[in-house]
Amino acid sequence: MFLTNWFQHTAGLPYPWAWTLAQVILIVVYQAVVMVSVAFWILADRKIWAAVQMRRGPNVVGPFGLLQTFADAMKFMFKEPIIPAAANKVIFLAAPIIAATLAFAAWAVVPLDEGWVVADINVGVLYLFAISSLGVYGVIMGGWASNSKYGFLAALRSAAQMVSYEVSIGFVIVTVLIFAGSLNLSDIVRAQGPDMRGWYIFSPLFPMLIVMFISSLAETQRPPFDLLEAESELVAGFMVEYSSTPFLLYFLGEYMNIILLCALMSIMFLGGWLPPIAIWPLTAVPGVLWLLAKIVVLFFMVSMVKAFVPRYRYDQLMRLGWKLLLPVSMLWVVVAASWVVFVRPVWGPFFAHLFGG
Repeated sequence: MFLTNWFQHTAGLPYPWAWTLAQVILIVVYQAVVMVSVAFWILADRKIWAAVQMRRGPNVVGPFGLLQTFADAMKFMFKEPIIPAAANKVIFLAAPIIAATLAFAAWAVVPLDEGWVVADINVGVLYLFAISSLGVYGVIMGGWASNSKYGFLAALRSAAQMVSYEVSIGFVIVTVLIFAGSLNLSDIVRAQGPDMRGWYIFSPLFPMLIVMFISSLAETQRPPFDLLEAESELVAGFMVEYSSTPFLLYFLGEYMNIILLCALMSIMFLGGWLPPIAIWPLTAVPGVLWLLAKIVVLFFMVSMVKAFVPRYRYDQLMRLGWKLLLPVSMLWVVVAASWVVFVRPVWGPFFAHLFGG
């Protein structure tokens, strides 16, 4: 709004042009910040694994190794992209672009603070559903277009794995929507404020946070569910034929999806940009810093899982998703609806007073 007013009143542009130019600048800056931050998330990931294994990790390029990820990215970008002779070249190159573009697009509806969102739409959750459903096509297209048995088999694995755990994540989000009464991500955060009933992690939805955390690991192919890229089994999986910048785009999209799901869990269960207690020293901290702190905690947990949990077999992965997480999430939809209809009207005022409402 500030940029729109500046272009309209100071620069003298008509409102449609001022609004369009302001939105373009906002999107470019926002995506640039997200892209640069991914470099530091990757560095943190490597540092955490190194600490668990009593190693130093990246520590040469830049102070404390802070520029190591940027050096790796430059190395990838200046390498020659090798395309298999029998590959479908158009789809082969389009697949990683689609994967990275969808990872960028999902961030459009994520609120960083009160009013800090590119598109504050009322169907933000449905938008994320649509983007996540399309994300599997980047993997399938890459595996099929490579004309490689290894890539194709891993792409088939990806279709089964990602669809399986999207179902569980969908039911988890439904339970949150029942409690919040809105599809808008900003409204979901506001529903967890002190004037309402507190963070949903302190409600009957706590088991759903665990289900979503496990499902997020499987959805993003993180260990112990990295069966799409299991080097010891699939020779790097669906991206086995990729190198240089196309491989970098896949890698970038994967980490952006990991951070996105950490942000989504923070928004839905940990109050988003809200402080833990609505008292003066904590409310003075910018909300974006509270959201960042929660994402850091969740990302640390995601990294630690790789350090001490062995990889699942594929049958174990499917059994966990369809026979445990899916029934539990479906059951909790009923529990959440029953709580809202029968328990909240009676005990709601007591819990609101307990959490400072």
